[in-house]
Amino acid sequence: MSGEQTVKDIMIRKVITINKDASVEELSSLLVKNKISGVPVVDSSGRLVGIATEGDLIIKDSDLHFPRYFKLLDSIIYLESLNKFKNNLKKYLGTKVGDIMTSDVITVKEDTAVSEAADLMIKYNINRLPVMSNKDELVGIVARADIVRSMIK
Repeated sequence: MSGEQTVKDIMIRKVITINKDASVEELSSLLVKNKISGVPVVDSSGRLVGIATEGDLIIKDSDLHFPRYFKLLDSIIYLESLNKFKNNLKKYLGTKVGDIMTSDVITVKEDTAVSEAADLMIKYNINRLPVMSNKDELVGIVARADIVRSMIK
């Protein structure tokens, strides 16, 4: 499809990021101050290592419950995901952004079609996609709102 808009055409180039060693309080303050719901997380060299969102903070502030289980003979059978509990426990106890962030980040390249970015957001139920250059450097971010705005131009 020639002429289709790419992510590069609609992305926000001035990306607000946070270092993985920053405190959870710094993350909260950054999100509130900038009126945003999530930020890419970078290491000391500026490389993308994760994404931290309000959802990650909410887990930290929630009541954590051990998964329900029952015993059958000499085995314990969990009725809920034990891995999910372990991940939530790590976030619940975390004090640094690196402890609570999501490290499996879905990204797009600059030349990705806007429609493809929208499909990824829908498929994975995410609100934003970090945009990477061909050299795997973070060069922008595209949010659902950017896609909606691109539809009315």
